Amino acid sequence: MATISDTIREQMTAAWKGGDTVRRDALRLMLAAFKNAEIELGHPLEDDEAIRVLQKEAKQRRDSITEYEKANRADLAEKERVELVVIEEFLPQQLSDEDLQALAREVIAEVGASGPGDVGKVMRPLLARVSGRADGGRVNKVAREMLGG
Repeated sequence: MATISDTIREQMTAAWKGGDTVRRDALRLMLAAFKNAEIELGHPLEDDEAIRVLQKEAKQRRDSITEYEKANRADLAEKERVELVVIEEFLPQQLSDEDLQALAREVIAEVGASGPGDVGKVMRPLLARVSGRADGGRVNKVAREMLGG
């Protein structure tokens, strides 16, 4: 079975042969991020590690989009949006708001959380359950809302 890294490498080659330079460059950035993570970890990435790298890359793009929009740099924001779309192709399907809230309710009941001070108790098990299917900021927001924070 092909790894995420193998799939991205194959798609980069296809984009290159097809003349899709925007997609090729976005895929190349992902492979560079994988290579950096492999050097840091000292071994080839497993798929779950590759997903974490992609999540980090997606978060960086979202943050950059926000900053570029604040600075009225629509051109740079659009470049980041295109890269984000390509990155998200390789991430697990994101949870809907309803599914995320249902998981949050389960965890809140399990840990006995009752107020805003219990957000910390809820976050770790909730993040483990969503495992890449929701951004940490989004998970935190839902937990805070449900706990009245």
